[in-house]
Amino acid sequence: MVSLEAMLGVGAAVVLLSVVAVRASVRLGLPSLLLYLGIGVLLGESVLGFQFSNAGLTESLGLAALVLILIEGGLTTRWEDVRPSLNIGISLSTLAVAVSIGVTGTALHLLLGLDWRTAFLWGAVLSSTDAAAVFSVLRGVGVRRRLSAALELESGLNDAPVVIAVVLLAAPGPLQWWSPALVVYELAVGGAVGAALGFGGAWALRRAALPATGLYPLATMAVCVLGYAGGQWLHASGFLATYLAALILGNSNLPHRGGVMSFAEGTGWLAQIGLFVLLGLYSSPGALGGALLPALVAGLVLVLLGRPLSIVVSMLPFRLPWREQAFLSWAGLRGAVPIVLALIPVTRAPDSQGARLLVDVVLVLVVVLTLLQGTTLPWVARLLRVSRAAEATEIEVDSAPLDELAADLLQVRVPVGSRLHGVYLRELRLPKGALVSLIVRGGDGFTPTPDTRLQERDQLLVVTTAAVRSRAEQRIRAVDRAGRLARWRGESGRS
Repeated sequence: MVSLEAMLGVGAAVVLLSVVAVRASVRLGLPSLLLYLGIGVLLGESVLGFQFSNAGLTESLGLAALVLILIEGGLTTRWEDVRPSLNIGISLSTLAVAVSIGVTGTALHLLLGLDWRTAFLWGAVLSSTDAAAVFSVLRGVGVRRRLSAALELESGLNDAPVVIAVVLLAAPGPLQWWSPALVVYELAVGGAVGAALGFGGAWALRRAALPATGLYPLATMAVCVLGYAGGQWLHASGFLATYLAALILGNSNLPHRGGVMSFAEGTGWLAQIGLFVLLGLYSSPGALGGALLPALVAGLVLVLLGRPLSIVVSMLPFRLPWREQAFLSWAGLRGAVPIVLALIPVTRAPDSQGARLLVDVVLVLVVVLTLLQGTTLPWVARLLRVSRAAEATEIEVDSAPLDELAADLLQVRVPVGSRLHGVYLRELRLPKGALVSLIVRGGDGFTPTPDTRLQERDQLLVVTTAAVRSRAEQRIRAVDRAGRLARWRGESGRS
């Protein structure tokens, strides 16, 4: 039995090594997700000897990690950016998925001799683009906003129909005539659950008076996770419910929005690291040799037939230029999602060699395609002239880069009975480097002037350099206790 301190030590070391790997991946031009996978292989049975082969646990943890990744993607997606591409994203995540399954499955049946159901199962597993891969690679490429928004929507939305297709095809019994109606039900109810929790959660969080700022990110994440649980409980799409709830919450006027986004981003990174390390640990590198040939065949079918034809068919109503269609075809990044989906047949039929072969094939294919597509995506964007340089450059705005500016943001509430009441801002005499930038009074915010007079229940936003933060706090506390004559009365503001 491994001790608790050993597990915590190894886990902390893996996270630190993975964080360093992010920086290394940027310098080497490699997707960081592959480095996480390599760390898992290094820890596994073939190198350091950690034994882990529990497919059911891997599937459960993998699905949980995908939920967190989808939450991060939904919360950080700006609605005004993706709204013009909404129809394209929906078409990519539904019609394109169906075409990809049909084309890829038919080709694999003919080339590899798989029976029809198994061939379509392989096609379904391979049809899903990966949210983690898209969010980590695509946002650094700099393509036109319409294309990047469509790909982000596709990666966030297509998990739902693909999971339904994989579960149906992996089930031991025959498909029923009402299976298409079941797909429609799961997507419709999952969308309704996500929308209800998104709007309801935003309404509740705006009116909640939680005692600590750090509780808001936890509550936001909990609402999104509840979307997955609620969707699954109703036998609907929990992934769609999760993504929609996160998308709505991320574009709502949430309190402490900056902290919520930072927490979601950190959680998303942790989920990506844990997921790929876990999949690397579960893999058996010695068994991948037998999967190399079918993986290469499946990869060629997917890249040359399945993905391009699905793009052409799904984009017919939108008349996209051929250059943009070609980029969409090449940018169908695969990552952890196909590997996790490949584990579903293993847990449904644990004694099936074909199910285990699918896991090995997908693992090899993900590594090959990530190396091929992830590293060449910027070059392909420039070659097809779809990079953002072709558009007007937009100013970069970050919601809270205060640590990089050596600055702090103070939120001050003027309580009832405070001697700040009635003090003019010029009488506050904050140290040089500190400034009251915003006052919220009665629910309305305004930019103050030196002649603005503070009132009870005002909320102040004070921007200050890190060097004078302590002095600014002491001055505010001093005036709170002794009024505008705090210095004359010997009040320093220290506790």
